[in-house]
Amino acid sequence: MVANLVEMSAASPEIAELHRVFKLQKQACRQHPMPSADERIAHLDQFRRVFVKYIDDLAQAASDDFGSRSKDETKIAEILTSLESLKYYKKNLRKWMRPEKRHVSAIAMPASAKVMYQPLGVVGIIVPWNYPIFLAVGPLMCALAAGNRVIIKMSGFTPRVGETIKQMLAEVFAEDLVSVFTGRGEISEEFPRLPFDQITFTGSTNVGRIVMAEAAKNLTPVLLELGGKSPAIVHESFPIADAAERISFGKCWNAGQTCVAPDYLFVAPGKTQEFVSEFTAQVSKMYPTMLNNPDFTSIINDKQYKRIQNYLDDARAQGAKIIEINPANESFENTRKIPVTLVTGVTPDMEIMKNEIFGPILPIMEYSSLDDALGFVNDRQHPLALYYFDWNSGRADYVAKNTHSGGMCINEVMSHVGIDDMPFGGVGASGMGKYHGREGFLTMSNAKAVLEKPRFYAMRFVLPPFNKSVHKIIKNYLLK
Repeated sequence: MVANLVEMSAASPEIAELHRVFKLQKQACRQHPMPSADERIAHLDQFRRVFVKYIDDLAQAASDDFGSRSKDETKIAEILTSLESLKYYKKNLRKWMRPEKRHVSAIAMPASAKVMYQPLGVVGIIVPWNYPIFLAVGPLMCALAAGNRVIIKMSGFTPRVGETIKQMLAEVFAEDLVSVFTGRGEISEEFPRLPFDQITFTGSTNVGRIVMAEAAKNLTPVLLELGGKSPAIVHESFPIADAAERISFGKCWNAGQTCVAPDYLFVAPGKTQEFVSEFTAQVSKMYPTMLNNPDFTSIINDKQYKRIQNYLDDARAQGAKIIEINPANESFENTRKIPVTLVTGVTPDMEIMKNEIFGPILPIMEYSSLDDALGFVNDRQHPLALYYFDWNSGRADYVAKNTHSGGMCINEVMSHVGIDDMPFGGVGASGMGKYHGREGFLTMSNAKAVLEKPRFYAMRFVLPPFNKSVHKIIKNYLLK
């Protein structure tokens, strides 16, 4: 105890403030451990009012943080989807909160059994930079619906969004219910060390390992959403023009800086050039210019920009063909914008095929058979998403049953994330745990089993000594 006090006295003001708020929220949990449905719905209503008020501020802050980010993409992908989720939580919250009656086995009779869903307590949310609004307020709404108190750690790479969300939430929530921390360095390191009742982390696999290791010291459960290389597979019978249109949406949105963006593509033998042509036409139609086009987003920072360029340099050095889609022949020198780029002739040894790209780059490979493509996917770590294009529902079902991924779309990319009634999360290396929908409510709740006995106490008949007639009946029952 003395050592802890000495350590805290030497901590920075930011760390001391984090510990103060955490202690405050834990105390508030003890004083009011089970908020009613009305209270939770009121919290969601408070959030909605202030969220709508800040729509334009949030979109501008995101654009400022990225250097240039489409405000329309921000409003559609981060704000509209969040508002839809809020409606869903409000509609279903009372039903989810109801205790569930469960079956009681004969040996425990007479009794009644139920499962009641209690808040976990104080939930920590660690937010990434790529969708800093959606990935802050989405888990927040889920946590509030489950009756928890929340501390949010915003990404240091999106400081304007972080400060805007901090200001926004402080307008409607007391700090013992919701609190936001920003910044980088020691506060990011200290955050997962706190004994939260649950931590939700979205980000890279490497940082996810660190968060999980720190959380394990307190036996804190974690929900990890980590991404990975999400494949897209186009069956030979599927129209290439349709595939190009749908895949380009996912690859170009937020300049490919999306955890569920299609990361690489499989097409049938001889279909590569047709796909390149159709994809180029589709991208050129969406972005006739890119350099000063507010619809086309920049890479978030120099570090990420250099990482993507290094992947391209490595692929080029190993013989891959780099196809830039640059309709207006613009120069992107001294900017962080990268034109949408296709890469053919790739091999598994290239860095672009070893690592999640997280940018507007799409490697293309050809498969000899559908099972060949599935074998390639299954030989690697499970992706966060898998996309299959085929009008034949039987083959699509075969692909679904013979691959593992956090989620899957058939004839579409990415849109499953915005479906409120479906769980979202990874499997294996792409993450653990699910949120969104009822699964999110369950993840952020404690399912407490409650068994209630009446006045009549039947167990007295089976107490020792174990030579009564009832014991003989039990033994005979077990032998049946």
